[in-house]
Amino acid sequence: MANPTTQGQKVKDMASTAADKTRDAASSLADKTKDTASSFADKTKDAASSVAEKAKDVASNVVDRAGDLASRAAHKASDLAHTAGEKVDDATSSVGTGMKSVADSIREHSPSDGMLHSAASGVASTLERGGDYLEAKGLSGIGEDIAGMIRRNPIPAALVCLGIGFLLARATRS
Repeated sequence: MANPTTQGQKVKDMASTAADKTRDAASSLADKTKDTASSFADKTKDAASSVAEKAKDVASNVVDRAGDLASRAAHKASDLAHTAGEKVDDATSSVGTGMKSVADSIREHSPSDGMLHSAASGVASTLERGGDYLEAKGLSGIGEDIAGMIRRNPIPAALVCLGIGFLLARATRS
């Protein structure tokens, strides 16, 4: 029979070996868990970074497209304004031509002498000069001339505007 102390020692050694193996297995499992968690954290960081980059790209594309649309809209508005300006200038020129035509018609149908001839001739000359002015200057030239006149004569211009405002107020009140 074996000695109880040796048997106790064997059991103790086996228990110690089992405890060491359990500790090693637990340590290995902890290391694997730690590695898995670290790997998961890294993958999560990479995914978050990738999502953030994609969001930045999308936002950048949206901003670029909005800028392009705004630029196209501004260009289109500029083209429309230019076209409208050309049409207004053409219309102003047409009015000038019409005024000159009316002047010719007045000269044609006016008496050949006397006071009526002088009056008709004066009206025809004024219409003709006005028509020439409209054809030459156009609407923008008229605006520049008016602005220059107001700069040279600010007080009379203000009085004229006051008078026109008063007349418009009276006309709209009644």
